[in-house]
Amino acid sequence: MDSRFELYRSLAVRTPSKIVFLVMDGLGGLVHPDFGRSELEAARLPNLDALARESATGLSLPIGHGITPGSGPSHLALFGYDPLSYEVGRGLLSVLGIDLELRTGDVAARVNFCTVDDAGIIRDRRAGRIATTECARLCALLREIRIPGLEIQLQPEMDYRAALLIRGAGLDGRLSDSDPQREGFAPLPVSPKVEEATATADLLNAFLGAARERLRNESPANMILLRGFAQHQGFPSMRDTFALDPACIAAYPMYRGVSRLVGMKVLATGSTIEDEVKTLEQHWGEHDFFFFHVKKTDSAGEDGNFEGKVAVLEAVDALLPRLRALQPDVIVVTGDHSTPSALSAHSWHPVPVILWGRHCQPDSVTEFHERALQSGSLCGIHHVDLMPLAMANAFKFLKYGA
Repeated sequence: MDSRFELYRSLAVRTPSKIVFLVMDGLGGLVHPDFGRSELEAARLPNLDALARESATGLSLPIGHGITPGSGPSHLALFGYDPLSYEVGRGLLSVLGIDLELRTGDVAARVNFCTVDDAGIIRDRRAGRIATTECARLCALLREIRIPGLEIQLQPEMDYRAALLIRGAGLDGRLSDSDPQREGFAPLPVSPKVEEATATADLLNAFLGAARERLRNESPANMILLRGFAQHQGFPSMRDTFALDPACIAAYPMYRGVSRLVGMKVLATGSTIEDEVKTLEQHWGEHDFFFFHVKKTDSAGEDGNFEGKVAVLEAVDALLPRLRALQPDVIVVTGDHSTPSALSAHSWHPVPVILWGRHCQPDSVTEFHERALQSGSLCGIHHVDLMPLAMANAFKFLKYGA
């Protein structure tokens, strides 16, 4: 266990104070060449600007300088888990997010339905973002595949994404992805990272070959990509480490999965930000820590949709007064990573952050965007330090030492 967790456990106390982590996925941006501003600079954000004026602010590093993070490790960092010590494959989070039963020895993977051309070259890694209903139909088709020695569970996650769980004797999850993470290339074979995983790789490649035949006449989703292979390992619980009763409000399954992994209760909610705010209001009296996740900032960034990302930011800003009306003791506003629409991808850039509390020392920042936040007092902080700061500002840590 990370030695810091032993320290946190020794200091953490239960109090009635409440913490909210408002996480806008892919929040950070860059100046877009077509607009001359970042998405945060272009958005009208009166409520976030006002909160920034009352807060400590800055730009936070999810992992480290120059490292482009995935959503799994960057969320773990936000919850106080050093992502270099607590590694987790994306597939595990997908499986946990849709409530599949996970047994010791099972291997999980994330699935993307994609579009390949007649030569087998990937033309669209997301198959036009097919509807979840279409994803469910295709999953049912692939569940008919039979591979000797392998029990296959494949369930839709959302849109073009699904979760794969395989079960069998002697499986090993130390495998490379079949997803090359870019278009214009053919899907890769699953390869073993260690000799012990060779048999598992062979079984999965047989499954992929059968999937290609099953999907050959489908359009636009005529192939699948696998990534984020993982086998389950134990994680310390936020309940034990931080003496919290934590809850997750997230519309997207993967983020419910990472929340379950660290011991949060996942609250049922709808698909819109408005639905999530209602869920927060309905359950406010039941928990002392709320992880409130917004997905569509990231989706718009990945699609290169500058104006779409601006619209999501403004929608969150419009609902912020309802969050503040609940009178939380600490509010953290940030993202897991940056997804600039100028790049249409995750990036290594630091992420905007607000830390508000009644006993925070406000800095000189008056607007919530990347250029303004460069002068904030929290610049250079790491995601992994936001959780202990929130705990301290909520008076949930005792003094260390005599």
